[in-house]
Order: sequence, then structure tokens, then C-alpha cells
Amino acid sequence: MPTLPHQSSRARAIWLSCLASAFRTALACAIVACTTLYGPTALRRQVAFPAFSYVTVVLMVTNATLGDALRGCWHGLYATVLGVCPAILSLWAIGPARFTKTTTALAVALSAFVVVLPEHTHLLSKRIALGQVVIVYVLAFINGVNTEAVMHPIHVAASTALGVVACVLALLLPYPCLASSEVKENSKLFAENASGRLKLFVKAFCAEDNTSAQALISQAKSLAVSGTKHLQSIKCKQEGMQWERFPVKILKPNCLNPGERLPGLETPLRGMEMALSSSSLFPVRIMLDPELKNGIIGLEEHINQTLDQFKNCIPFNLATVPESNVDNVMNSLQSLQTIPPTQKDLPSFFFLFCLKLLQNNLSMTRSSSESRKQNECSFKGNWSNILMSVINRSRFMPAFRCSLSLGLAVLFGLIYSKENGYWSGLPVAISLASAREATFKVINVKFQGTVLGTVYGVLGCFVFKRFVKLRFIALLPWFIFTSHLQRSRLYGQAGAVSSVIGAVLILGRQNFGPPSDFAIARIVETFIGLSCSIIVDILLQPARASNLAKVQLSKSLDALHESIGAISLAGSSMEESQEKLRVHVNELRKFIAEAETEPNFWFLPFPSSCYLKLLGSLSQMGDFLLYGTHAVGFLQKESQKVADTIWDDAVYKVDGDLEHFKKMMCSTIKCLEVVTSIKSLKALEKEIQMNNISYDLELQKLPIPAMLRSSGSDETEIEKMTTSYLQNSSEVLEQINADEGEEEVKSKLVLGLGALAFCMTSLVRETREIEKGIRELMQWENPTCNVNLYEISCKVHAL
Repeated sequence: MPTLPHQSSRARAIWLSCLASAFRTALACAIVACTTLYGPTALRRQVAFPAFSYVTVVLMVTNATLGDALRGCWHGLYATVLGVCPAILSLWAIGPARFTKTTTALAVALSAFVVVLPEHTHLLSKRIALGQVVIVYVLAFINGVNTEAVMHPIHVAASTALGVVACVLALLLPYPCLASSEVKENSKLFAENASGRLKLFVKAFCAEDNTSAQALISQAKSLAVSGTKHLQSIKCKQEGMQWERFPVKILKPNCLNPGERLPGLETPLRGMEMALSSSSLFPVRIMLDPELKNGIIGLEEHINQTLDQFKNCIPFNLATVPESNVDNVMNSLQSLQTIPPTQKDLPSFFFLFCLKLLQNNLSMTRSSSESRKQNECSFKGNWSNILMSVINRSRFMPAFRCSLSLGLAVLFGLIYSKENGYWSGLPVAISLASAREATFKVINVKFQGTVLGTVYGVLGCFVFKRFVKLRFIALLPWFIFTSHLQRSRLYGQAGAVSSVIGAVLILGRQNFGPPSDFAIARIVETFIGLSCSIIVDILLQPARASNLAKVQLSKSLDALHESIGAISLAGSSMEESQEKLRVHVNELRKFIAEAETEPNFWFLPFPSSCYLKLLGSLSQMGDFLLYGTHAVGFLQKESQKVADTIWDDAVYKVDGDLEHFKKMMCSTIKCLEVVTSIKSLKALEKEIQMNNISYDLELQKLPIPAMLRSSGSDETEIEKMTTSYLQNSSEVLEQINADEGEEEVKSKLVLGLGALAFCMTSLVRETREIEKGIRELMQWENPTCNVNLYEISCKVHAL
């Protein structure tokens, strides 16, 4: 199968990115190595722990930019205040000679609790501070009376500083690696990607047959994957750009952050793809109008002209596009003066609505400055959050879990080997996570990465046995390999970082004994530390991800119920409920991903296929609610240009249909939410028998949701609702007098009302899919029972 051009360019970009990342990492490690092995004696005396310098480098420089390194300087300083400064007071007050294995582990645990407890401390600061705590206290115990209470922690701080400085220099030389440059490049690539997708979508919309349309849609979908990756890359670099803002603002004031406006382009493009995927017949009926077809093609060319400005980093300003072209395009779209009489044409109207939404988003010339102000406010807010890092009750358990893991790792590591005891605590310290993660999977890849890197380091020492000063060269191919490893699903960032540290600690140091002995000792100590982490996680968060996924599914359905209930033309805000739904769906996605990698032990296997179907439907419904919100906002804006009596009549008529739609949807979703809240049907039956409750009366009290009835009545109910909505919308539009120059307003109202109707029918379709998925899930959990969702809901109500 031939490789597509965008696939080959993507592969080349990945290779170049991996090579650049490997070069920067190698340069930073080389700076540390040259300083600690061949630098001035006075400097080497201060940097007494080069191993932690390498650890700091790997934590900071991986896929970093200059902005990330500058930010890392601040985080390194803040981490030193958290980790080293309290340690100086502790060692001075207690005395290193009085430390035992138990008191050392206790000191590490208490310090870790204090470091992790503040909510707004950055994760990098916490990892560096925890590593410093382990090094300071464990080496103080190992060296005993020979430890200087003040200078020993300062040496740890100096080792951290060397790693930070090496990262900054590596990202400055031979030329600065700027986050703003990467954002600009990815923004240009995304603009090209969006332009290509738009052309394919319009060609598919104008296609003369089904085969050609589907082929064009498939090409656009493959491009969408690359577009999503460009957006993710831009999002990752946004924080680093804040630290580069001042110099970049001076050099290029008009091209400060082109990535700020890109999410507004992705939303309508995704909607156009949904519209085309929902269309069942090509050519589209409304494309039989030659004037409208020419108008759509003209609008696509107009949008691409604007995207061309963006690719060249010219500020968005439609004045540079000939006004005659804009007027001609707008006039051609005014032929849409009637609402479609049936559901078949709704995808076409939704496609045109998304096309118009894309053009509107590109027209917002003030979006850049407004987003910039928001970023500035956010940046200032971060400073205030740091200053106001008060104790949060929700942070107690994560802090206690980290404290206990680290304390036990240090204790058992010292019991096994006093000389190498800190290697059991260091992996736990630097792998602190900001949220719950798949424990067994992450621990597995960390240990495998450590073993891979350590074995590679030992082999490198063997190959360069006679050329000790050149063995550091062996790290470069390993850095390239781990850069690719980091992008894989098998190991990810956790495994790649562990493998890099494992190789660097052997190949980048001298005078630590035979490499094989050190490798074995470090592997065993790492196993001890990670085992302690697993045990503590199992004890302190015993809830399995599979159980949490079911609970989160119920919460997501509740949020969906609230979001649908908020739909209204009267002007009520729907953004808050939709954001709540988005958060719950993202949490569900995390639990599903964790449950898929969770070992079964004596439990039933996780039904990932059922949950993935439900997740897909919930995500789709969140998207349709977002487009529905855009449609309502579109209607409210255009309604200001027509008479108040006409719009009041529209709100009265159409809102009546919306209320009927919401009642039908909410009753069904509430029933499904109740069903997912039970543990099992056997437990439900047992509880009903114990309480001697009859649910027959509940069957008579509760109306059967329309969508849980037989399929025939379901289709009839939905068809009636849609037909009524379209008729009422048509009656409202007839009241607008086109002879008085209101053609443009009327055409925009047609698009808004048609888009809202499409979102309603799509929400109904996805609710059916959710119903099927939940029935399948309940049947999987209760294989010997007959699953009737309505009956289960009535039983729960009876209790």
C-alpha cells in the first residue's frame, strides 16, 4: 500500500523531533558529565551528587523548550526551598549521628507529606523536592558523623542547580529551542491541515455520487488525526510560551501566540465531518441550486484565503480579503429562505451552519488580544495560588499515600543495603503523579525501563572498557531510542524516563565500583521501592478502576441529564452544565483506560467494549450539545434584527417543542442513570425481598419513557416531535418579510433552526445507542437474568 504524502511528512517530522530531543538531552548530560568529571576541583567539591544532577536533567529536558527550562529554573528554586531548607534545620537540630534506619524513613515520610500536601505546587517542583529529601536524609544516615549538617544539603542544592543550568544551556545552544517557534510551526501545519480538510469536505458535499463522497470523507478523517496531534503539541507548549513572552513580544509583536485561536477552527470542522457522516444520499438535494453551490465554493475559497494569512503569521483581518468577494458569497447563501420539511435534509443545513460558524470564528480579530489578557490573568493567578497554597482536605490522602510509600521504600531499601538505600526511594520520589493512574501498568513500565536502561549502561561500559572517556558517546543512540519509546503506548513517558536515567547513571559516572554490581544493586533497590508503592496504593485506594468506571458512568449520565435540561431559546446559560459533562466524561475515559490495564485476579474481566461504546456515545452527545449551544447563540444574535413580537412567537412555539424533546430525553436518561447505579440485579432482588416491598404499584405510577418502549412507538414519537419542530420553525420564518431586506437575517435563522433540529435528532440517536450499551452491560454483569431496564428502574424507585 503506497504511503500518503502527509503520512511520510508526519514520519519525517517525528524523526526530526526525536533527533532534536535526543541531541538536547545528550548535550545537557554532557555538560553535567564534563563539569563533574573534568571541571574545577572547587566546583566538583560542591556538586557532590552528580547522580541527582542527571536525574534533574532528565526530569526537565525531555521534550522541553527554552520556556520550559526557564520555568524549570523557578520550579527548581521553589523545590529547593521545600526540600533542602527544612532539611538543614532538621539535620542541625537533631544531628546526623543520631539518625537510624527508622528515624531516617520517618524524616523522609514527614518531609514528603509537607512537600506533596499543597495543592498548587507544580508537579516538577514536588518531584525535585522529594528527590532532594531522599538524597539528603538517606546519605546523612549512611555517612553518619562525617555528614556536615549545613554543607551536605547545600551540596544537594548545588547538584540540582547544575542540572537546571545544564538544561538551560542545552536549550540555548547551538540555537534557542523556543516554545513560540514550535507553536508557530504547529499552528502553520494545523492551518494547512484545516485548509486541506475544508477542501475535502466541500468536495464531498458537492459530490455527484455516494462512492466519491465517502472516499473524500475518509481522506478528511485521516487528516483529522494529524490535526488533533498538532493541537495537542500546541497545547503542551502554551505554558512554556509564557516564560518567553517578553523577548518574543519585543521581536514579533503581531505574532505572539498564533495557537490561541486554533481550537475555534477545530470545532466547526469536526461538525462538518459529523454532518457528512450522517448524510445517507449524494448528491445533496440543496446542491441542485447552482447559485447556492457556487456560493459554498466561494465561501470555502474565502476561508482558505484567510487561512493563508494565518499560515504566514499575518494577523486575522478580513479587510485584506476583497470585500466584493465577501459580499458575493454572503448574497449567494441568502437563497436559503425555508426550513427543510423532513429530517433527511437536516445534515445539509448543519453542514452549512458549521461552514458559516468557521467563517465567523475566523472573523474574530480581537480573539488574540482577549486570549492574551486571559493568559496574563491566569499567569498572575498562578503566583497568587502559590502564595496561597493552603491546606486542602482533598489533598490529605494523596499526600499521606506518597509519604507512606516513600517512607517504606527508604526503610526497606536501607534494611537490604545501607550503601545503596537511596536508590529504593528515588524512583518513588521522581515518579510522583498528579492524579490517580493505572498503578500496575505504570509500575511495570517503570521497572522494565529501569532494567532496560541499566543493562544498556552495563553493555556500554563493556564495549568502551578501554576507552572510559568515550563511553558517554554510547548514550546518544539510547537517547534517540527512548525518544521514540516515549511516544509508544507500550512504555510512554514513565518507562522512557526510567530507561534514560538507568543508562545515564552508569555511563555518566566514575569510581562507583564494577558496573555490573552497581546495576544489580540498583535494580533490586528499584524493585523494593516500586513494590512498596504498589502495596500502599492497594491498601489506601482499594477501589478498583472497573468499579469506579461504573460509578462515573452514572455521574456522567446525571450530568448529561442536566445539560439537556438546560437547552432553551430563552437565553439561559448552558455552558456550565456542558463543562460539567465534559469533566465527567473525561474522568470516565481515565477510569476506562486504567481498568483495561488492571489485572483481573479473581474478579470478572472488565467489559471494555461495552464501556468504550458508551464513552463514544457520551462524547458525541457532548459535541452535539456544544453545537446546539452555538446554534442557540446564533439565533439569539440574529433575533435582535427582527421584530420582538416575531421572536417572542418563535420562542413560544419552538420552546414548546424543545420542552417536549427535553421531557422525552430526560426521562429516558434518568431511567438509565438509575439502572447504572445498582451493584447487581441479584443484590437488588435480595434487598426487595428483605424489605418485603412490591414494585407492581411502581410499574403503574411511573410512565414508561418513550425511548424505552417498542421500537415502532419510539420512531413515531420522535418523528412527531421533529415534524412539529420543523413546522413551527417554518411558521415563524414565514412571518419575516423578505421584501424589506431581511433575506440575510432569514437565511441565518434558517441555518440556526436547522442546526438545532439536527442536534436534537442526533442526541436522540445517541441516546438509543446508550440504551443499547447499558442493556448489554447489565446483561454482561448478570448473565442469568432477563434484563428489562424499565422494570429495574421501577424496582429501584420502589426501594
